[in-house]
Amino acid sequence: MTFRALGLTLAAFAALATTSAAHADEACALDLGRGWPPATENYGTAVEQLFFGGDKPVLSLTRLPARSAESGVQLFAGEGEGDWRLRYTQADERIEVWSGGKRELRIGQQPEVIEVPMPAALARRVVADWQRALSTQVPADRTAQFHEGEVLLFVVDDAAAGGSLRVSGLQPGCGPTAELMEQVGLLIEATDDSDEKRYKRWRELEESLDELDVQLEQTLAGATG
Repeated sequence: MTFRALGLTLAAFAALATTSAAHADEACALDLGRGWPPATENYGTAVEQLFFGGDKPVLSLTRLPARSAESGVQLFAGEGEGDWRLRYTQADERIEVWSGGKRELRIGQQPEVIEVPMPAALARRVVADWQRALSTQVPADRTAQFHEGEVLLFVVDDAAAGGSLRVSGLQPGCGPTAELMEQVGLLIEATDDSDEKRYKRWRELEESLDELDVQLEQTLAGATG
């Protein structure tokens, strides 16, 4: 499978989460928690450092699959009011491998990277909405749990807390956080589009953010009603 094909596969995978969310039961149980899942930090840190390439993203989603190559999406702030950088990264070969009962982290490789400019105002809104969604839908006292299969690592700047918010776990299939997965798909597709098509992707992303805002308001109103 080519790098482009894998990106589109992940985009379809992300869209599927939103479809399932539309049919989810009203009671939404998320397998997401704060911080690192047990036995994951060394592996996850190695993947993030390789993907970030010495830069510090304002937002990132890293995918740690059970068997295939790792991949991720990152947003990097621009200079002043200039465009931000949207990056989709995929390991050239799987980073975590086991041989003779020992784990090896193959961090000497050069990952495949696609990077495109993104309007600053839209990028800031994505960061703000993701921070709001993750902080409200994943309580601070809910710690991340260990999972055998694929794990997602969300990290987003939390200016109010003076640091970063890290949420980890299984792909959300219900509630407002499922909308994030549709947005991941749109971000990935934007890295593979021409400039003209990318503008359409930004409009679709704005619509998804509007929907996320509505869902968050409804969820919060239900919690206090």
